[in-house]
Amino acid sequence: MPLNPNAAIEITAFSWVPQFAQGVVRDLRARWALEEAGLDYRVRLLGQPRPTEYLREQPFDQVPCFNDGKVRIFESGAIVQYIGETSEELLPRDSQGRFRAIQWTYAALNSVEPAILNLLQIDIFFRNEEWAKLRRPGAEDFVKLKLKRVSDWLGDKEWLEDRFTIGDLVMITVLRFLRHTDLVTGFPNLAAYLKRGEARPAFQRALADQLAVFAANQPQPEGAAA
Repeated sequence: MPLNPNAAIEITAFSWVPQFAQGVVRDLRARWALEEAGLDYRVRLLGQPRPTEYLREQPFDQVPCFNDGKVRIFESGAIVQYIGETSEELLPRDSQGRFRAIQWTYAALNSVEPAILNLLQIDIFFRNEEWAKLRRPGAEDFVKLKLKRVSDWLGDKEWLEDRFTIGDLVMITVLRFLRHTDLVTGFPNLAAYLKRGEARPAFQRALADQLAVFAANQPQPEGAAA
């Protein structure tokens, strides 16, 4: 759905982030879920420094927050689940299918993402530190173990369960944190799974909208003409 400045649903997002973070900031998950559900939404952009009162919405000073006039929540996993409750496109209505989808959102965020973010931080922020050079091989091996677990489960299936759900949406956004490496391509079925997710029209719209904001708010070099 196109962004609608008059939409009842509002999410927060950063107005700009450095290149390494563009396309993976977690408001992408909320945008993608809203696009899959066919729900109009608007975006409240946050710069630096963020308003002091924002901490009353998001105590960790992160994005996204979600507000539809009835529910105000933060944390992308909770937001995606809430959006999923409104759309059978994202969350099956039978109890077994519903909770199996939900379990995969938790698995992505708790069993897979921490290992991946540990490696990402080493590679992006600490790559020149001696301790990081010593730690990286072990961190990479741990990521490979997590990827193997997901790969083994996925097998030759199209999605983690018998259809696309919020579990796939969150897992795919987690795997995208490894785009600076070739680790996902080491598991052909995971690489194909990631490609399938990224090819979904709703994902493409969500990504394009996020990147357009960053492009529009790209800081100008010092001394550049206004």
